[in-house]
Amino acid sequence: MLSREENELLTRVGPGTPMGELFRRYWIPALLSEEIPAPDCPPVRVRLLGEDLVAFRDSQGRIGLLGEFCLHRRASLFYGRNEECGLRCAYHGWKYDVEGNVLETPAEPPESNLKHKVHQTAYPCREASGVVFTYMGPKEKIPLLPNFEWLTVLPDHVGAAKFFIECNYLQALEGDCDTSHVGILHLGNPVKSGGGDIAQIGAQDRAPFFENEETWCGIRSSAIRKVSPDTKSVDVFAFAMPFTACVPAGKKINGKLDGYLIVYQTPSDDYHTTRYNFRFQRSEPISQEAITSEKAQVGPDYKLIANRRNEYLQDREKQRTTDSVGIEGFATQDACVTESMGPIADRTREHLGTSDAYVIAIRKFLIKAVQDFRKGKEPPGLVWDPAKNDFSIVSCNSTRLPLSAPSKEAEART
Repeated sequence: MLSREENELLTRVGPGTPMGELFRRYWIPALLSEEIPAPDCPPVRVRLLGEDLVAFRDSQGRIGLLGEFCLHRRASLFYGRNEECGLRCAYHGWKYDVEGNVLETPAEPPESNLKHKVHQTAYPCREASGVVFTYMGPKEKIPLLPNFEWLTVLPDHVGAAKFFIECNYLQALEGDCDTSHVGILHLGNPVKSGGGDIAQIGAQDRAPFFENEETWCGIRSSAIRKVSPDTKSVDVFAFAMPFTACVPAGKKINGKLDGYLIVYQTPSDDYHTTRYNFRFQRSEPISQEAITSEKAQVGPDYKLIANRRNEYLQDREKQRTTDSVGIEGFATQDACVTESMGPIADRTREHLGTSDAYVIAIRKFLIKAVQDFRKGKEPPGLVWDPAKNDFSIVSCNSTRLPLSAPSKEAEART
């Protein structure tokens, strides 16, 4: 359980809040590349860390992420025209480039220098693996985009999906880092992992033992289950700053896990989250079946089709006869339980158990990170030296070992 003050510290992410300012020091997902697919295509709205923004791809293919409201009279730039390397406000024609410079103020007299006196909010962007990442912190502190494995594989070896979630990022993140629920909530929605079906394994032993290890950028956790009289299943999970969870769900090739699931629970604001799922494989192109199945859970607006307004289309008969929830879709099932906690879960009223060891470790890591940041220390997991841009510690594995074997053996990568 957390104190009320700790819960507030961790969950408030708007401008000027301690956690919000910490998160602004990282490269974080802003939107999918497919949302702005071509130069001069229509702009899209983005809400990120409590800020209203608009994204566009200019005539040269560069991506801009600007404050949504025009500096002139505050009209929304979402309705603007994307043309000739700039986004032009529909109201009085003020035009902005991807760096937030005001290029034109056509309603002003030719001698006016007003455009040189103002500058629009603009955040740098980078594209990787079908997602546009942005950095919202001080320019003099901008780090390298992390060389996470899923951001550096060949384009056809990775796929990304997006979902809007109606709750705070932390309860969504904690769901990704809670393996004890898999054999209950997801039992009717099998997802394959390196050690077999993770829902079935979870059902075999619903009380895993955890071995947690703090790293320079997060937490590694081994969930250990007894699956036969002489065999244990060891699933290695990873959490990386600021809100990234790696789950050992993927295809097994030649006896080894050949990629896994990565989830970013990106805060839109205190009460809404945008979930980004990455799935990748090392040795061969990713099957589009899993990505298509995930995308089928949302409409064109990336909102879940089964949602709290329609009770997630829950089938009570299926719940009674087949599984524990009666709801289709891995992400929809997760959304049901995390959104049901309320916009921000009241962690002062929890009663945690041994199955929450990984979640507790992540909370402690986040609290220490934000407290150290407030004291002037650099946040964990940031890299400025290309020679040190090695995030191989952030990886997953899933295997079966003899009961007597050290669980550390499962942490070896391919």
